[in-house]
Amino acid sequence: MEEAKDAESAEQEIAAARPDAIVLDGSMPGRNGLALCAALKADPATHDIPVVLLSGSDLADEVIADEAAADAFVLKPFSPLELLAVVERLAGGLHGMPFRAERKRLPDEQLLLYARDLRHLLERERSQRRLLESAYRETVTALASALESKDTETSAHSQRVHHYAAELAREIAPEIVEDASVQYGFMLHDVGKIGIPDQILQKPGLLTQPERSLMQTHTVIGEEMLQGVTLLQGGGLEVVRSHHERWDGDGYPDGRPGTDIPVAARIFAVADALDAMTSDRPYRRAIPWEDAGREIVAESCRQFDPGVVAAFMEREPLLRRIRAELAVLAA
Repeated sequence: MEEAKDAESAEQEIAAARPDAIVLDGSMPGRNGLALCAALKADPATHDIPVVLLSGSDLADEVIADEAAADAFVLKPFSPLELLAVVERLAGGLHGMPFRAERKRLPDEQLLLYARDLRHLLERERSQRRLLESAYRETVTALASALESKDTETSAHSQRVHHYAAELAREIAPEIVEDASVQYGFMLHDVGKIGIPDQILQKPGLLTQPERSLMQTHTVIGEEMLQGVTLLQGGGLEVVRSHHERWDGDGYPDGRPGTDIPVAARIFAVADALDAMTSDRPYRRAIPWEDAGREIVAESCRQFDPGVVAAFMEREPLLRRIRAELAVLAA
């Protein structure tokens, strides 16, 4: 939408780029809106462009508006949505009978009208936000699925660990359950593996030391890939970078110990290890759920945060149920 300060500027704008509709203030400086409207309607080049006239008076200007051949006449103060509806109607070619504003509204009526418009705009904004969030979720899910098609032995891994981590977080740090950044981080924790060669990802045996070192770069690669994504700023990027850190400080990429590791990453480390042990991998078969649980408990205060291990022991039946339910959905 283009604006002009006076009639002369408006004519220049119209000549430079033909508009779909024109809104003129009847009391604009210099040559007023009524005169400009009459001139536009008299010119064959602009005659068919719909014109809406705004005015602070009623019957007198309405008569003049008829003489100027305006397509619509709206009284001040007006509802922004009312004006928008009129302009959209005219710009869409729905001319028909010329539009005439209702009688002048009392101040209280106008206030209620603005309140209604504001509520409507807020409802539309919330609806658009929900659509945008849904699109983000679908994009993240598609990206996680693309990664799983590359790392063929980890089908549905991202969904399982996401659910495990969210369940553990309800026990340890409930506030992060509602943090969209962290939830996306759970889903995209291994996105950096896109930068790891397939022969390493899908190697059927143990990795050599150089191969292991290259594999460990996936945390930093993932962070670099996602650092420009606004929704992942903060907790989400911390999960991507730090989910392989260890409580005893022997993890990677930074060797951060104990509570220096972000809480979301400490939670996710247990969820990730649980699913890794109970899923088939190119280099080994899955181990039973009970054995994986015992391994997690044994690694308390070494690989894992003891508080998260305690939460695992408390929530273990729920985690087992989550795995069973996801297995049914995937079947």
